[in-house]
Amino acid sequence: MDMIFWNLVLITAAAATILWFSSAIYAYMKIKLITSPKLPLGSLGIFPFIGESLHFISSAYSDRPESFTIKRRRMYGKVFKTHLFGNPTIVSTDAEVSKIILQSDARIFVPSYPKSLMELMGKSSILLINGSLQRRIHGLIGNFFKSSNLKSQITSEMEKYLLNSMGNWREDSPVYIQDEAKHIAFQVLVKALISLDPGNEMELLKNHFQEFIKGLMSLPFNFPGTQLYRSLHAKKKMVKIIDGIIQAKRDNNCSKKKISDEINNYDKNEGLSSNIGRDVADTLINDKSEEVTDELIAENMIDLMIPGEDSVPLLITLAIKYLSDSPASLNQLTEENLKLKKLKEKLGEPFSWNDYLSMPFTQNVITETLRMGNIITGVMRKAMKDVEIKGYLIPKGWCVFAYFRSVHLDDKLYDFPYQFNPWRWVKKLVIAISPHLVVVNACARGLTLPGSKLLFFFIISLLNSDGKLKMTPLLISPL
Repeated sequence: MDMIFWNLVLITAAAATILWFSSAIYAYMKIKLITSPKLPLGSLGIFPFIGESLHFISSAYSDRPESFTIKRRRMYGKVFKTHLFGNPTIVSTDAEVSKIILQSDARIFVPSYPKSLMELMGKSSILLINGSLQRRIHGLIGNFFKSSNLKSQITSEMEKYLLNSMGNWREDSPVYIQDEAKHIAFQVLVKALISLDPGNEMELLKNHFQEFIKGLMSLPFNFPGTQLYRSLHAKKKMVKIIDGIIQAKRDNNCSKKKISDEINNYDKNEGLSSNIGRDVADTLINDKSEEVTDELIAENMIDLMIPGEDSVPLLITLAIKYLSDSPASLNQLTEENLKLKKLKEKLGEPFSWNDYLSMPFTQNVITETLRMGNIITGVMRKAMKDVEIKGYLIPKGWCVFAYFRSVHLDDKLYDFPYQFNPWRWVKKLVIAISPHLVVVNACARGLTLPGSKLLFFFIISLLNSDGKLKMTPLLISPL
């Protein structure tokens, strides 16, 4: 009986594998049969489903992630076709084409990401939902991040956590900046999202999150032993922790019927909605829409933690690396910060969120770090109908990848693009690339804490640390 059962299992598995492989080949051949003089040149790769994904991933983890697009750009032009993560894809390294893609509405392009990323994000992720619910969630979260109380909280906590960390630095012991930045940024961000303070629960959440984030760029194979499988299990554990926090908030009357009196402390002159709570979870819990479920809240809290573990620490690390390689930039940055420090001491005031606006060279350093670092390499969309842009055809159902990195490092737009030069922004006129750099920055801050502002407070705290920075050897962790 057991033998018959296992034979049936093997036959079923083999049949499913053959069916899947046949479907993949059929879809692959169907794509290859699309012919049009307006379809961009390129290659779909040799193997169905995989396409050129392995080359793309290996390039992404190299010291020159743009090598994948540079090679194809030289062969096929600024816009080319490829096959990534199971989807036929048009890649744009053209500033004008990318701008049109980003400005198009949902009737033409909708968000589309690799299958592994979509599985990890979940169907309720703000990256994947559309229409009125997406606008509602975006508005609630965006309004919360504009609140004056949150800005004050971030300012004080960034400085507190950094100074506490620096208290453990020793002159005879190197400090790995990326590790320190991850530790600090994650704590600041999680506090803003779910009001969780440092401790055992925070460490457990962080450990699960580190396993979760490894799967974002993995191949879409979900079975024991694969990275996607491990990452999905890590997410389930995180959801369980966050669900407990959400339920505790509801039990403490931070619900749709009643919100904490702390709301009254928010600056109403900013035109904020009356349902803003003391963190993002409170804000969503207090919303009256039945569509804002606990599942949606938990999944989006996890998604919004990504900058605290990935983009913000990377931005901080790269800024320090670039400054260490450019003594002139570091000297001018230090002078500007020390000038602000003396003014603040004279006025008896702490550093504030708006100090960022009064420091032009610091802003130039951050803008140049964003350009060279490319913490958001690009945006993926799916064509809802045949679309033609600048003579290029994007077929219905195909993905399109607006790749920012190649544009930001284009020597036709920037002199010596691989050279860190904050002065290039002093009198720079707005040219085709400038709106894209702004778009990338906006993507980074639209649903998360402004990474550039966190970098700003990290830098001024380092520079105003009474010589601690000069005494301690800082090392760049492997990126």
